[in-house]
Amino acid sequence: MATYLDRILARHREVAAADRRSVATLREHAAAMVPTRGFRAALAAAPHLAVISEVKRRSPSKGDLNAGLDPAAFARDYQRGGASCLSVLTDEEFFGGSITDLQMARAACTLPVLRKDFTVCEQDVLDARLMGADCVLLIAAALSRAELVAFHRLADEIGLDVLVEIHDEPELEVALSAGATLIGVNQRDLVTFQVDHDRAVRMAAVIPDGVVKVAESGVRGAADAASLRAAGYHAVLVGETLVTSGDPAAAIGSLIGV
Repeated sequence: MATYLDRILARHREVAAADRRSVATLREHAAAMVPTRGFRAALAAAPHLAVISEVKRRSPSKGDLNAGLDPAAFARDYQRGGASCLSVLTDEEFFGGSITDLQMARAACTLPVLRKDFTVCEQDVLDARLMGADCVLLIAAALSRAELVAFHRLADEIGLDVLVEIHDEPELEVALSAGATLIGVNQRDLVTFQVDHDRAVRMAAVIPDGVVKVAESGVRGAADAASLRAAGYHAVLVGETLVTSGDPAAAIGSLIGV
């Protein structure tokens, strides 16, 4: 049975196959960019559970969450609430995001920003840097081992931090073989889309020391955040809970215990 991820990736790979832009030219432009803000460093430096607050308009499984949100206003609220970093959806077709959303959010605050999208080619990695992102997402379940290693190396070379998303032990092994030092465990099952907190706890115990650990998806409030912190996570990535909260700054305060 095809999953949401299968359908999304098929579309992104179709678009990538039609991309005729020169990788060499894009790399030249990326090399001229100003330094990034340091996404991984911001998470590692947090004295409490770090929150990666997400700008997310909709999801394929739940539809509109906050379709008309103002990315700049949310970014300011997130920073005021104590978030360590931002995540911004740039996928338009499935999530209603855009490059403009990322650029507006980043310009409105001083937080490092993750481009949250489905990276399937070198151009995607380079585009993340060129649009102003500080970190790029690589999803282990969406890439071959060779792609993950190559894209991680390219991101390193152009000054981007890399969040490698995994679900299980075999994907962790691939992430580590690529040199990942920032790893996110997605608690949501790719087939059923159900949240599995036990998976997050299990995976935290086997991710090596020295890796910044991020729990993704299904963080609903302070109790979830506290249990993930106790399990060994440095950070949580939270989207739906914040964009539907009505008071994102207060919601972040609750997550970090302020």
